[in-house]
Amino acid sequence: MSLQDPKLFGKVAVLFGGSSAEREISLMSGTGVLEALRSRGVDAHAFDPSQRDLADLKREGFARCFVALHGRHGEDGTVQGALELLGIPYTGSGVMASSVAMDKVMTKRIWQADGLPTPKYVRLAFDQQSREQIMAVPDVLGLPLIVKPPREGSSIGVTKVEGYSQMQDAITLSAKYDADVLCEEFIEGEEVTCAVLGHGLDARALPVVRISAPEGAYDYQNKYFTDDVKYQCPSGLPEAEEHEIQRITLAAYRTLGCRGWGRADVMIRASDRKPFLLEMNTSPGMTSHSLVPMSARAAGIAYEDLCLRVLASAALDATGGSL
Repeated sequence: MSLQDPKLFGKVAVLFGGSSAEREISLMSGTGVLEALRSRGVDAHAFDPSQRDLADLKREGFARCFVALHGRHGEDGTVQGALELLGIPYTGSGVMASSVAMDKVMTKRIWQADGLPTPKYVRLAFDQQSREQIMAVPDVLGLPLIVKPPREGSSIGVTKVEGYSQMQDAITLSAKYDADVLCEEFIEGEEVTCAVLGHGLDARALPVVRISAPEGAYDYQNKYFTDDVKYQCPSGLPEAEEHEIQRITLAAYRTLGCRGWGRADVMIRASDRKPFLLEMNTSPGMTSHSLVPMSARAAGIAYEDLCLRVLASAALDATGGSL
């Protein structure tokens, strides 16, 4: 499909808002995408699945969907499954890849099986959170460590634990968002992110973005609502490091079966400069602070063209590629 002829996309729904803890970010992402697509002549319309019945997409003749939802019921395969049943092509990964990537524990299991580097972890299921089990975690992972909900994003419910006395509060916070809790080895070093566009062997990694947050606090507030975080793209990393991060990100993306686009978060360990994969985002943010648009700009792709390119990749699992 030509990116020069937006009329060929037909009537497009930009799905944003939703009911997850990341609703606020999704509203910001979706508004940006909607304006970008309209500015390029696409017949794009706002659609909030938390306010409307998804069946309206079929009734109202939408030809494809740009998924700008984040978190549960938007990035976890559920909306993707509904769109499969409706037969409406959508952007981003399919049902299985979306579902797996949303669960950080399942993602890590697959990456470990393929020999990809990811921090050590302990999963505490809802019935494995006694005081004894919680206090045993630092003995396995060392301190400091990270406690997070395995199926949330945007750093929601995440705590950096410095000592045993902080474990219980960290588990309690995480459990507000997810019955299971993921405890993860803390990698001391630099945080970077790497975006991917495309499908299968045609997928390509974009330039790496280097993230410098105040006191290392790359949290929800700093991610979206302050200008205190500094981003470098081009990253300024040695060429060999940049290429290695792009290599493992592409491998991580392909082994999960992702398509369309995605973004991996990576830590570079200070002691030996080894990169570790943290997670794969299958519906990355598209706000003014977001990292995929920043990386795309460094690769010579304007925000509006990025939105068009992602929209052009809309597909159904049955077709396995863009339509």
